[in-house]
Amino acid sequence: IRDEESGYNKNLFCIPKHYEEDLERVFIPHGLILDRTEHLAKDIMQDTGSHHIIALCVLKGGYKFFADLLDHIKALNQNGDKSVPVTVDFVRIKSYC
Repeated sequence: IRDEESGYNKNLFCIPKHYEEDLERVFIPHGLILDRTEHLAKDIMQDTGSHHIIALCVLKGGYKFFADLLDHIKALNQNGDKSVPVTVDFVRIKSYC
């Protein structure tokens, strides 16, 4: 997203009432995030070939993205020509600094 991007009008989305006053615009719609996540899963599957995938989630902030990414990888594993083993693990980081 470019710095000068103005985003989307919030009236184009269903926004929970408790966020309406605090939200001015939507910069990245949820559907676009899901689409990019699906493309990332496809890229991962192509790049790994038939190698084992070890998926590591940084806890607290990354779990939702991680779960969505693994769902897409799982679907590609089930519906594709090949099945790649996936190991999942989690880490908790004390600080990002």
